[in-house]
Amino acid sequence: MTDLPPSPRELANQTGQPWLYLASQSPRRRQLLDQLGVRHTLLLPDDGEDAEALEAERPGESPEDYVQRVTMAKWHAAMSRLQRRHMAAPDAWPMGPVLCADTTVALDQAILGKPRDAAEAQQMLSRLSGRVHRVLTAVCVHGQLRLSRSQVHWRALDGAEIARYVDSGEPFGKAGAYAIQGRSGAWTAHIDGSYSGIMGLPLFETAELLKPLGWQF
Repeated sequence: MTDLPPSPRELANQTGQPWLYLASQSPRRRQLLDQLGVRHTLLLPDDGEDAEALEAERPGESPEDYVQRVTMAKWHAAMSRLQRRHMAAPDAWPMGPVLCADTTVALDQAILGKPRDAAEAQQMLSRLSGRVHRVLTAVCVHGQLRLSRSQVHWRALDGAEIARYVDSGEPFGKAGAYAIQGRSGAWTAHIDGSYSGIMGLPLFETAELLKPLGWQF
């Protein structure tokens, strides 16, 4: 998505219509919120924030515990960010619900995050080739968290396929080095779970969190 989101002030001035802050740079999450008809604007980190540090793994942490802990840490950081901005400019940054999410790919108990370079992307894809892996996405709104669990069945890949995919640039910035909505769909034989959760925002869990805050679906 290339269009700019509305400003917080614009959304707040449209009385009677619920809206939220999305604390994520993912265009896929914006797309999925649009699919639900959820009005939103972005609440991105300040220049001095080390958002990547929140995603650091802890020794012995399971993928399920990891993704939920990271999501809650992102939500607390986003709330602190909003409170700072609201205190500095209350009209420009009105208070409102904040949505955060995090997605991780798990092969057995190994967490496959975002690849740092082409070599790591190729290594991750080779490990996933011909295997069944889990995709876990946690979403938090208003301090309440839900977890989506899915299984993805891939056919076996050869080295040339993996190399072409890495060369396409699609693996970068994505957990597990792939995007289910992209070219890797050609390898996906079967999914058990939530397609939108694998993309990065499980729509069912998100809607369940938003209903108590005034949204109707």
